[in-house]
Amino acid sequence: MEARWKRMTSLFLVLVMVFTMIPIVLIFYSSLTDQSGNFSLEAFSKAFGYFDVFLRSLWIAFISTLICLVLAYPLGYFMSRQKRSVQNTLTMVIMIPMWMNFLLRIYAWVTLLQSGGPIDTMLSLLGIHTTLIGNQGAVILGMVYEYLPFMVLPLYTVMAKIDNNLIEAAEDLGSNRMTIMRKVVFPLSIPGIISGITMVFVPSASTFLVAQYLGGVDDIMIGDVIDRIFWSDRNTGSAIALILMAAIFIFLIILNFFGDEEAIA
Repeated sequence: MEARWKRMTSLFLVLVMVFTMIPIVLIFYSSLTDQSGNFSLEAFSKAFGYFDVFLRSLWIAFISTLICLVLAYPLGYFMSRQKRSVQNTLTMVIMIPMWMNFLLRIYAWVTLLQSGGPIDTMLSLLGIHTTLIGNQGAVILGMVYEYLPFMVLPLYTVMAKIDNNLIEAAEDLGSNRMTIMRKVVFPLSIPGIISGITMVFVPSASTFLVAQYLGGVDDIMIGDVIDRIFWSDRNTGSAIALILMAAIFIFLIILNFFGDEEAIA
């Protein structure tokens, strides 16, 4: 039985490696060749021409992740302190929008934010006239809406495992609510924070369509660039994807380093 389990595990690992590594190898090969298949670094030269788009994408992803963390942390803590039935209900409410198609959710925000839409009409009645769509703020709003559940759920899962006895002990020792959050809850919730940041930042930095529908001409993100040029210039598209992959990988290394530091502390 044990030998059979090892064979199944080995087969699974081989399949994961094949389906993970083959696309990466193909992208790496395409980025280092020209359209004739000859070795060339021209694709990387063209890719770095989109350096400003890289920076904008990482900046939008950073701001979106930060907002998600600020919103999700108290929500995750509130959920974790409720009865099990309430926790299950709140989890379901958070997950329901994720059952809807990604593009349809973006269309919904386009309808809400467009000129003459429900939100614009309400603000006009209050004497507030502003452009709600076609700017970076709308892109960040769309990103936060799309990825907030990916921040809430890891935080809630980790916080739900915090022993109430620890909180009660801190209260008995005279700690106020703020001190308990800072000295007890926050250190124990760091794994959830790291997991949530990873699950939000990585797709936010590489996503496309959100900026196309909610942003303006100057708000295009690197995922949109890859989507637009890949089929006409696969080599440059591959080089851009490889650079983005490397940037995200470096970010994850730094994030895990800080996580290890906190664990040691």
